[in-house]
Amino acid sequence: MIADTPYKIELYKLLALRGALRLELKGIKHRGRTAYSIIKEELNLKGSREKVLEQLNLLLDSMKNKNLKRRGIA
Repeated sequence: MIADTPYKIELYKLLALRGALRLELKGIKHRGRTAYSIIKEELNLKGSREKVLEQLNLLLDSMKNKNLKRRGIA
């Protein structure tokens, strides 16, 4: 996938954060801020890591569906 539009760049960023959050849920740690804290701050989501992941998945699904409808695919 080539992220050449603002929509695709945002989608790619959220997908990367979702992947990092999944790793954090499995106990893998890294330097710097956690994906959990970045997601909560940028998207104003509330709750535990698991709840934030559920909310992020719903957001990504709605973004993908909205884009498909806009393009006339779905």
